[in-house]
Amino acid sequence: MILAAEAAGAGSRGLTMTLFLVLVAATLGITIWASRRTKTATDFYAGGRGFSGVQNGLAIGGDYMSAASFLGIAGMIALFGYDGFLYSIGFLVAWLVALLLVAELLRNSGRFTMADVVSYRMRQRPVRTAAAFSTITVSIFYLLAQMVGAGALIALLLGIQSGDTFLGLTAEQAKIVTIVLVGILMIVYVTFGGMKGTTWVQIVKAVLLMTGAGLLSVLVLASYGFDFGALLADAARASGQEGTRFLEPGLRYGVETPGDPIATLWSKLDLISLGIALVLGTAGLPHILIRFYTVPNSRAARTSVNWAIGLIGTFYLLTLVLGFGAAALVGRDAILAQDPAGNAAAPQLAERVGQSLGGDALGAVMLALIASVAFATILAVVAGLTLASSSSIAHDFYAQVIRRGKATDKEEVRVARFSALGIGAVSIVLAVFAQNLNVAFLVALAFAVAASANLPALLLSLFWKRFNTAGAVAGIYGGLVSAVGLVFFSPIVSGKVDPETGESLSLFPAGVDFSWFPLENPGLVSIPIGFLCAVAGTLLSKERDVDKHAELEVRALTGAGAH
Repeated sequence: MILAAEAAGAGSRGLTMTLFLVLVAATLGITIWASRRTKTATDFYAGGRGFSGVQNGLAIGGDYMSAASFLGIAGMIALFGYDGFLYSIGFLVAWLVALLLVAELLRNSGRFTMADVVSYRMRQRPVRTAAAFSTITVSIFYLLAQMVGAGALIALLLGIQSGDTFLGLTAEQAKIVTIVLVGILMIVYVTFGGMKGTTWVQIVKAVLLMTGAGLLSVLVLASYGFDFGALLADAARASGQEGTRFLEPGLRYGVETPGDPIATLWSKLDLISLGIALVLGTAGLPHILIRFYTVPNSRAARTSVNWAIGLIGTFYLLTLVLGFGAAALVGRDAILAQDPAGNAAAPQLAERVGQSLGGDALGAVMLALIASVAFATILAVVAGLTLASSSSIAHDFYAQVIRRGKATDKEEVRVARFSALGIGAVSIVLAVFAQNLNVAFLVALAFAVAASANLPALLLSLFWKRFNTAGAVAGIYGGLVSAVGLVFFSPIVSGKVDPETGESLSLFPAGVDFSWFPLENPGLVSIPIGFLCAVAGTLLSKERDVDKHAELEVRALTGAGAH
């Protein structure tokens, strides 16, 4: 399949770079505008609590519909068919947990971060320290996904494949330059714009993403006379799988291994593990949780979640069209040739649809438009993640642990801005080494860590009278260490090799294998460990504060005393 840069040459690249620069200029303009209106800690952390439910719903959608959604899931569906769509289902269902158990109670109980709620009736320093570590870990996993997606995207935009060069850069070098650029931009957004700038960037991005995904989906369906069955049949034929195998479960998860019932069992358990992590992870994601503080009251928090569910539900239905459309119109070989993890499938589909409708010129325009939307997606999400991490470092760790509650608002904001710089630097370095992993999968790992470490402490703080400091600390660290540890000793990090090419599919090169945990998704084991640690820590400690729990309960249910 001919790619845009090969077909339209320098003109395509010029259009692409122009749109990209316009997008960056627009987002920087929003950031500068917001920086002039960010004067207090409440402005920096929560946007002054001045956003309506609808605005926050759009921002939540913009924050949640990440590069993993637009690039990773489309690639997963294009390569693995039915199994890839499991990500879309899991991400969507997860919002019911967030709506029913977390949104309103969190807005009523906290001020700026998740730790405000978890530590409310406990000793501040140990709980906030644990929460800050967990927040940073989850955010960095998520940041890796966005930045890896940016690298894959720029290689496609510039028409660079392995062996090609552009301005003296190889495909690998271009990806690294892009990762560094995105890292710098996200630091600028957070440092100067705070929550106000980040929110407006996310709102603009949500509108662009829904418009771009909707337009591309309509064009794909139109090419099949709006016959979705015909699209699926064509995707199945082009997938290289026998019959309707592509449309059935078992290509990636729940794989039947003839003669090896143990391998078959592990594969099926991996599917269950993935589903649990996706459904429970959203309610523990720090960058999503802090969005509930940007609205003036709990009613607006509920409204924002309802709007987010509508937007996100519609979008994930569109990923079904994009993924199967890429399988049918682009083809498996072309997708793998551009990016082994399939992260460029959606932009490749845009190019192919444009070529079929109006030749190479329209193909170049469609590729540039959809790629620009994907860049907007990446920039908005990395800003939200960096803000969540830097807020936790400044508000939880610096202000409450180091300064013991004596830090001024001005000090907190200054520390948060320096923290954004450090988090950006770490994310850039790690993303360079994670370039060959599918971004949807990286996000699934972030969900697993969030569900293992954050969710037990958050839910038990809100609903269990007996819960105490020891339980919160044990739950957060237990879930965090188990999730990250199991990932480290899983095939994701070492030991997974492509049976056809012999190339490593893990972070470490082929020949390095220290994996002993058979599941790629740790949630099935690490989430129960997180809850068990929280319960055990609570029961082994004599600390109890019934009055404080009653106070938190009233506050969570009524909003009395909410900031």
